[in-house]
Amino acid sequence: MSSYRELLQAVKAEIEEADAAGAQSLVDEGAVLIDVRERDEWEQGRIPGAVHVPRGNLESRIEQAAPDRSRPVVLYCAAGNRSAFAAKTLGELGYERPVSLAGGYTDWQRNGFPTDLPRTLGPARQTRYSRHLLIPEVGEEGQLRLLDSRILLIGAGGLGSPASLYLAAAGVGKLGIVDADVVDETNLQRQIAHSTDSLGEPKTDSARRRIESLNPDVEVVPFRERLTSENIERILEPGWDVIVDGADNFPTRYLVNDASVWHDIPVVHGSIFRFEGQVTVFKPGDGPCYRCLFPQPPPPDMAPSCAEGGVLGVLPGVIGSIQATEALKLALGIGELLVGRLLLYDALSGEFDEMKLRRDPACPVCGDEPTITEYVDYVEFCSGPLSSPATAHAGRSPAPPTPAAADGAELSRPVPRSTVPSGSPPPAAAEETGTVGH
Repeated sequence: MSSYRELLQAVKAEIEEADAAGAQSLVDEGAVLIDVRERDEWEQGRIPGAVHVPRGNLESRIEQAAPDRSRPVVLYCAAGNRSAFAAKTLGELGYERPVSLAGGYTDWQRNGFPTDLPRTLGPARQTRYSRHLLIPEVGEEGQLRLLDSRILLIGAGGLGSPASLYLAAAGVGKLGIVDADVVDETNLQRQIAHSTDSLGEPKTDSARRRIESLNPDVEVVPFRERLTSENIERILEPGWDVIVDGADNFPTRYLVNDASVWHDIPVVHGSIFRFEGQVTVFKPGDGPCYRCLFPQPPPPDMAPSCAEGGVLGVLPGVIGSIQATEALKLALGIGELLVGRLLLYDALSGEFDEMKLRRDPACPVCGDEPTITEYVDYVEFCSGPLSSPATAHAGRSPAPPTPAAADGAELSRPVPRSTVPSGSPPPAAAEETGTVGH
């Protein structure tokens, strides 16, 4: 029976090894760098650009870290032994050029090559976010990115409640909440950030207490005020990465849109009414803005509130959770965002539909030649009559926006298709692409 030393010598005779300089050259040429040490070793220092795949998880996780088997893979451990066995394993898995770093991380340091002394989560956070750490697209670096993220929620009502709780649970480090309302009994059917104990309390205070009890890692920045042209610059001053739009009125919606374009902040937009909801992402420079879709607000008779028409209590949970998902994807820089796509959900039929959205080159805010470059009187704009076809923006007949106003820091509703008059134009810059998820 062979000894460990003999087995190691036999393995090294079969694989390719490289010294520190050779390994650096391979990495410079595009090789994938894999650290096969244990987590405690990884946390004490690593080679810049390395992906951590412990030797015990190599077979199950290497395809995610290095999906292209034709691309060279440089593996390292502390002294070059575990990485030698790892290189042999990759060869057996069909990788064309696995290379073990001779002498490992110790020799790399000894020769003066660069190292990272990483910022780590620590034992308590590793436990709390352990399910995120298992996801290759998130991992420890992604979780640290979330802890550094800053997300502003407009409203702490039907959609702001589930969105804020899931963002807090995920470990978003700073959550701003803008809301001027207080909690009342009609909110409790759907606004899960609040409770009977918080009746009469400002929603910002109620939500802050609930979030901090859920995750002490999260800093909540409350703004107990209605968003206006006068205070928006102050509220945006901390430099938010994402805005989750939970406005309860059209002036605020248009205000958020214009500010987000000028400050280059993506907005996760959603809306609910009765059994129907919708979500999209407005990302400046990458797709349409709110004004591209809805150049004019609808007349009051086409915008009944949830107080007038009602809303299924669980619906905000569905739409708000999707908004939180899009916000996390933006913060992490992963996945395919709902930019240029309007996701529609019908709770009664259990169906998701999708509409493609296109940017309007003549949009007065994000268009090629913008005509609105500073804040306007949004209340006057939204209370005025709809433009006539002769004066409609970009020469089009104005279409009523799919959303309409909602109550209590909830989002605007989509107009149910069954109630859209025959021959009504679709939302500006939108085209239906069929049903998803049948």
